[in-house]
Amino acid sequence: MERIGRLSVIIGQGGVLCKEEELFRNHKRKSLFIGIPNEQRKGDNRVCLTPETVRTLVDMGHKIIVQRGAGEGANYTDREYCDCGARIVETLEEVYVADIILKVTSVSVREAEYMHEHQVILSSMKVFQLKKEAIVEMMRKKVTALGFDIIKDDEGYYPIVRIMSEIAGNAAIMIAGEYLNNSREGKGIILGGVSGITPTEVMILGAGTLGEYAARAALGLGATVKVFDASVNRLRQLREKLNGQVYTSVFHEPVVNKSLLTADVVIGAVRCLDKKQAVMIREEQVKLLKRGAVIVDLSVDQGGCIETSYPTTHAQPVYTYEGVIHYCVPNVLSRVAKTASIAYSNVLLPLLSEVADLGGFTQALRVNAGLRNGVYIYNGILTKEVLADRFELMSKDIDLLLAAL
Repeated sequence: MERIGRLSVIIGQGGVLCKEEELFRNHKRKSLFIGIPNEQRKGDNRVCLTPETVRTLVDMGHKIIVQRGAGEGANYTDREYCDCGARIVETLEEVYVADIILKVTSVSVREAEYMHEHQVILSSMKVFQLKKEAIVEMMRKKVTALGFDIIKDDEGYYPIVRIMSEIAGNAAIMIAGEYLNNSREGKGIILGGVSGITPTEVMILGAGTLGEYAARAALGLGATVKVFDASVNRLRQLREKLNGQVYTSVFHEPVVNKSLLTADVVIGAVRCLDKKQAVMIREEQVKLLKRGAVIVDLSVDQGGCIETSYPTTHAQPVYTYEGVIHYCVPNVLSRVAKTASIAYSNVLLPLLSEVADLGGFTQALRVNAGLRNGVYIYNGILTKEVLADRFELMSKDIDLLLAAL
């Protein structure tokens, strides 16, 4: 098997997972039992697997149960899931009998109560959304929990983050354009460029995938785009990708302030885990923006990168501070739930297939370093220092835990 050869290299370099290669050669393909619950977080319409993906998994011999209504927000009916081989169940309790649970949002305290020993949970790991009570309950029940937003692929990228960032970057520009309209009490301008009229100015904080696709969308409409980032290397790469069409700068305060004075739109696109370290625009700087300017803080689910931003909902998505419209909905991808759901399926299908081929999650975690990176609880033991620090708990290194088995 091809991955076995690569495994010996990984073991040789890491010096941690020193197990015999024969252990991995002798594994048997495993049938997976997957449960898809309704999302408990209000306003989230996404689902991890589409009916088409369910059909593929069922044809591969896997068993899938779906809670009634789980796909409705993404315009997938229970009948579609049933026709594709899933079994429809009524309650969370019935879904959580599955060995593997796939859900979009972070685990809630209520959901943790339904879990059972040695269950595997794949969901997003949003540090600022997770509750200590949920973490402690999962630890007590010896659950293994993975954040699919921190799982890496063979090239070292985060596949879920990348595809969701592409979608969110495009969505952010559509949202900003919407709230520049008179109907939304905006400035009454069109986002982009029109002959004979000065183009809209879009300021983007962050030059990662999220910032890149926001910049692409804004440029496509004819806007003037300025991108700020702490990394000169990321800014250089972005300029090369966009053929030098964007203005770039590090976070040099005089330059930032000058751009704020003329910006019509500010997009927060900084990936962050610490609110204090991640604030790129302070409250007094927000006051430099023109009345009717729009802020779309896509980092708000990780604490936000603009000091005046705080989480809103789809029911009440915006508020105004000092005349500046703030759009700060954490689950912005629920606006395009079907597209997001298809994207999740495209990433999770090959991952689940690999887990089955390797004989289950325990074997897969030993072999696949990128999958291993996504673990934040392993058999009830916390493995991410960022969570241990936040909740004042103890954590252990996942590599050492696996090596001890």
